[in-house]
Amino acid sequence: MSNLRIFAMNHKKISSLHINNMCSSKIRASLKRLRLHVLLGRNYSSLPGIVSLELLREGLIGNDIKSLHSIINPPIAKIRNIGIMAHIDAGKTTTTERILYYSGYTRSLGDVDDGDTVTDFMAQERERGITIQSAAVTFDWKGYRINLIDTPGHVDFTLEVERCLRVLDGAVAVFDASAGVEAQTLTVWRQADKHKIPRICFLNKMDKIGASFNYAVESIREKLKAKPLLLQLPIGEGKTFKGVVDVVSKEKLLWNPNSDDGKDFERKPLLEMSDPELLKEITEARNALIEQVADLDDEFADLVLGEFSENFDLLPAEKLQTAVHRVTLAQTAVPVLCGSALKNKGVQPLLDAITMYLPSPEERNYEFLQWYKGDLCALAFKVLHDKQRGPLVFMRIYSGMIKPQLAIHNINGNCTERISRLLLPFADHHVEIPSLTAGNIALTVGLKHTATGDTIVSSKSSALAACRRAEREGEKKHRQNSEAERLLLAGVEIPEPVFFCTIEPPSMAKQPDLDHALKCLQREDPSLKVKLDPDSGQTILCGMGELHIEIIHDRIKREYGLETYLGPLQVAYRETILNSVRATDTLDRTLGDRRHLVTVELEAKSLETSSLLPVIEYAASVAEDLSQASREAIENGLHSACLQGPLLGFPIQDVAITLHSLVIHPGTSTTMISACVSRCLQKALKKADKQILEPLMNLEVTMTRDYLSPVLADLAQRRGNIQEIQTRQDNKVIIGFVPLAEIMGYSTVLRTLTSGSATFALELSNYQAMNPQDQSTLLSQRSGLS
Repeated sequence: MSNLRIFAMNHKKISSLHINNMCSSKIRASLKRLRLHVLLGRNYSSLPGIVSLELLREGLIGNDIKSLHSIINPPIAKIRNIGIMAHIDAGKTTTTERILYYSGYTRSLGDVDDGDTVTDFMAQERERGITIQSAAVTFDWKGYRINLIDTPGHVDFTLEVERCLRVLDGAVAVFDASAGVEAQTLTVWRQADKHKIPRICFLNKMDKIGASFNYAVESIREKLKAKPLLLQLPIGEGKTFKGVVDVVSKEKLLWNPNSDDGKDFERKPLLEMSDPELLKEITEARNALIEQVADLDDEFADLVLGEFSENFDLLPAEKLQTAVHRVTLAQTAVPVLCGSALKNKGVQPLLDAITMYLPSPEERNYEFLQWYKGDLCALAFKVLHDKQRGPLVFMRIYSGMIKPQLAIHNINGNCTERISRLLLPFADHHVEIPSLTAGNIALTVGLKHTATGDTIVSSKSSALAACRRAEREGEKKHRQNSEAERLLLAGVEIPEPVFFCTIEPPSMAKQPDLDHALKCLQREDPSLKVKLDPDSGQTILCGMGELHIEIIHDRIKREYGLETYLGPLQVAYRETILNSVRATDTLDRTLGDRRHLVTVELEAKSLETSSLLPVIEYAASVAEDLSQASREAIENGLHSACLQGPLLGFPIQDVAITLHSLVIHPGTSTTMISACVSRCLQKALKKADKQILEPLMNLEVTMTRDYLSPVLADLAQRRGNIQEIQTRQDNKVIIGFVPLAEIMGYSTVLRTLTSGSATFALELSNYQAMNPQDQSTLLSQRSGLS
């Protein structure tokens, strides 16, 4: 005990509770267990909320924290898992930087333009000033633990947003106050709707020329079909923006103009003497807010109509905040705040709103948790490859606890692996910890086979026990598939790639290295597809866009040291047929002493509805005698035949196939059945009238009025179909469709046409039939190349 008393006298901060209850050996054990491995890089301050040696020496951060466990695993009600989502250039990364600075995680303000931000840590992100990978950051704010994920805004990286939203409990949607709702904002908003994520809106760039609070709020109401709850109003707009007014508490927040970092701001109540006009405006806004929330929340309506019906001013701010929290969780409305992240205004109130209005993990209803009864259940939502530590797997823990050296079972891969180390993610810096409980986001080391979208449980028996509980509780409405499948957490829908090109190593000796690099990158990024051309033997890279493939090529060079060569970028076309055709085929082959004989007659016809996979039907006479093995063999054969069309070798879609007759000689193998069916379908497709389908992109171009004519003229040459031209503040916005083949290299042309002032957003709309003239031009080009 003498060592402990000296420790306490020196620091005067360990409470008598700790002196009485902890012996020196326990402190040493705790210190040893909590050794932190923080990589050296930028100058980070000691990490609040994560135990550092400095904080331990300071006496376990005073008397308010009772144990080391509560520092690493805070109460679940105090956890917020949030994402920041928006259109490209709305200010997501800058907002994240300010959040990290004010929460005490960084000692200097990072800037996207200077390339020194925490979450954009990849070389490609810093060079381009855009976010490519989502980055997870853990920090504390006023006693709350916040796990924040900064997501990309560029359409090529939509999957990054999708897989992160999958594991979040809430989101902050950032808007450019001068532009309101933009193309990619709609996309991420729809993704958040799909995962039923409560969100709050932050109108950023209030200091920008042309910023309009009312315009941005109106665009949220009209385009997103959401009900905005105005919790703040700006004091000034554009150059005159200097602060915000809190509508709930009727206080004005003014930032010190002489402060470089925006930490100094004062909160003053609005008074009749000093701000009569502003007070009147805010009182009206508060009354309107109370009425709006009362319409959406019955409990609050009863309170308002009862106690405070005579005078809304007497309604306590806490009661209104609680009601706004309930409305946000129910997703019937969205709280709206404003500020300027770049000018360091409005970020601290945004952090308060995140803790106040967005849900904790226990407030989200996850149906599957009741079956696990506290056993481990987690979802792997992202994989990164680290040169020293191998694959790092990001996991959202839904129930149970994760510890180092824990053996876990992967339901998707049906394999058991061991976690060697457990880290708390801090962008590209990671802090080693001894355990992590439900509601948190962890980073695990040592999982060799786990990929994005895998469900992780403590053991196979735990999964089966959960499955039995689900059955006992009468989950008859679920598909009666295999037991394990019913327990899988919903993974991520991976969009089809629209671009492809060949990739070659500098020499054949380097091919295994290239294969390894591509395998690692595919595990990290499921939207990247790699396949082998059966004719030429070349490796083909398929991606979501020009930028996507460019970034992959750059990463292979930088991270794996391989100078690869890319072939010309090609568009992923599709093929279909226009009429109905029949074909018959017989396969008769003797292998050893067995005779394999199959005769098939089938019909292929075009479908009116869009379907990537062939719709397979069986004539009544065939369906009667068909075994399950033969049915699987037929379907495998038909699917493989549809992978390569007769015109250019692109996949066939929108086709229905009817099997009219099938004669199988006894002893014929299923492989021969597949081969015969496949050959018969290829024969039918060659006889049919064929059509090429090309990818059509949604396009939105924003520019000043002066450049409208040249941009429209250029789009007309690119077979563009203009839907409408909107006016957005001083800008014009062209909305329409353009074939993907015509939009290659468009960013360079647009910069030239508009002196670098225009921006554009692209998104895959659908596949449409090419006109005969364009189709014959494409076919002649391809035949010339061959």
